[in-house]
Amino acid sequence: MSIRFKVILPYLLLTLIVAVTGAYVVTRLVSNSLQERLANQLLEAGRVVSDTMARQEVDQFQAARVIAFTRGVSEAIRDGELEQTSGLVEPAMSGLNIESLMVFNAQGAEVLHLIKQSNGVIQDVTQPGKAFPSPLVEGLLEENDPNSLPKRELGTDPVDGRHYYFTSIPVVVEDRVVGVVVAGTSLNALVPRLKAIASADVIFYDASGQAVASTFGVNTADPLFLRTFTIEKTFFDRVINQDGSVEGENFEVDGRMYRSGFGPLKISNDRIAVFAVILPLDFVVESSSTNRNTYIFLYSLAMIAVILIGYLVARLIINPLMSLVRTSRAIAGGDLTKRTGVQTNDEIGVLANTFDEMTDNLQQRTLELEKTNQILEQMDRTKMRFIQVSAHELRTPLTLIQGYAQMIEMKSQGNKNLEKYANGILNGTTRMVEIVDSMLDVSRIDTNQLELLPSEMELATVVENVRLVFEVAFEERDLAFSVDGLASLPAIQADKGLIYKVFYHLIMNAIKYTPDGGSIKIDGRLIEADPNKPEVEIAVRDTGIGIDPKNQELVFEKFYQTGDVLLHSSSKTKFMGGGPGLGLAISRGIVNAHAGHIWLESPGYDEENHPGTTVFMRLPVNGNQNESARKR
Repeated sequence: MSIRFKVILPYLLLTLIVAVTGAYVVTRLVSNSLQERLANQLLEAGRVVSDTMARQEVDQFQAARVIAFTRGVSEAIRDGELEQTSGLVEPAMSGLNIESLMVFNAQGAEVLHLIKQSNGVIQDVTQPGKAFPSPLVEGLLEENDPNSLPKRELGTDPVDGRHYYFTSIPVVVEDRVVGVVVAGTSLNALVPRLKAIASADVIFYDASGQAVASTFGVNTADPLFLRTFTIEKTFFDRVINQDGSVEGENFEVDGRMYRSGFGPLKISNDRIAVFAVILPLDFVVESSSTNRNTYIFLYSLAMIAVILIGYLVARLIINPLMSLVRTSRAIAGGDLTKRTGVQTNDEIGVLANTFDEMTDNLQQRTLELEKTNQILEQMDRTKMRFIQVSAHELRTPLTLIQGYAQMIEMKSQGNKNLEKYANGILNGTTRMVEIVDSMLDVSRIDTNQLELLPSEMELATVVENVRLVFEVAFEERDLAFSVDGLASLPAIQADKGLIYKVFYHLIMNAIKYTPDGGSIKIDGRLIEADPNKPEVEIAVRDTGIGIDPKNQELVFEKFYQTGDVLLHSSSKTKFMGGGPGLGLAISRGIVNAHAGHIWLESPGYDEENHPGTTVFMRLPVNGNQNESARKR
């Protein structure tokens, strides 16, 4: 029997039954279901809580402004006049709808701390000089911006230990921040108001998922409370990072069933906490038991039909398919010895047998590829070891040659021929030393042994040092070299010697592939897409022969060179000059080690029209180095 009949015939009957039953149930019995109405009510209550908290933020901001702009307060804070500050602020606070008021000076030390009791009496609990370690104070003082936006958070008052919703603003004198005012309202006072407005119970959670205020009443010693209201940290993180609400599960308190909805407390762009609104399941109860017996009867029949047909489908189709699925997952996980074991004459059997044959072939080819990969890995390790040994062994004789050549040069004064030969030897050995150093750099990069010694550095200075090295080449080749925007860039944290090598290789490549009379330009700009992680972007632009798009990624590989290598000049600064093909590979390794990014753009390769090439490089200003590339 064909698999089509095995699937179509039983499920055609099942589909008709479920469709008729479902249509009847939806249109006659549950068109206005309690679940939908309850979910809508939870959503609306959550919106009311968010809107009310937004209005509370406005009230606290206005209260803080009243304190900050009370005549004489800012000057008293600036001058450290504690008694004068208290005398001015306390009367102003009596007319404001806030419960906690803290004032700090420009050093973050407490100047005044007032708490309004439930009877309206204001209690002075100031601890002069005490710091309040919170972004509410530290953030505004670090920004030191008179136009800083307010900061807010849920926190604990250090004196009475109650949880508050705080709002802070800077205190300014003559466009200078001299202190911070923090105004707060206790959550114990807020949640009853929220319940009355939203017609739902409200709970606030801190960053650990612990309930800190609730209209149910907070009793952290009660296991029922902990089990009912505490949420997991992972769930807290999920809710606070969402823009919408998350519906919770049903739970029971004192014999009554409830449902909760969770949402982030978002004021402006700040996500401050997570709150929950809770409604009893009978909140919208109506006479919804209509035709309950009919509902149960119809769906009982439907469930029996589903079970019977599902059993037959599982025996005829699902079991072989599940075997095929399990086998495919095992093979995807790397177990190539797994087989389906399906022995049927229908399409599933043919598919299973074909799948087993494919697995046999895959297993054999995988074994061959593993052997080949081991050989290639060994060859790569041997190559890198050869490069390391060769580079180290070449250093000693090159040093000797350089030394003797320098001695010959010193003693060749007046002998033009001998002086010419000595200079030739020195130039050649210098070129050889550069190649050896490049080979060692590649070896360190490939073996993750590149050591970074970061310090504060100016990119403009590094580029100027490189320019001086190639100054003769620019004159000989009539190349125009210019710099734009580097002087205005901020100093960055990076390894000065390694960054020098990057610019050295990039400028040398631009010289080699730019015809005589061309131009090379370096410009930079500051990228602040993420204010916490600013970057500098440097572009090295030339008017050279360009790079074909298919080679624009390959040029960053070791020993790769464009064009015919045999036609290249032997000089590193001549047009189409020679080289080992390591410059861009070294540059990418160094930039990656600094947690940066390097890439290039070019319209294409053309030796007649010279479309040019631009190499871009981005580096973090604060030097967030890639620790995996550092060795201390």
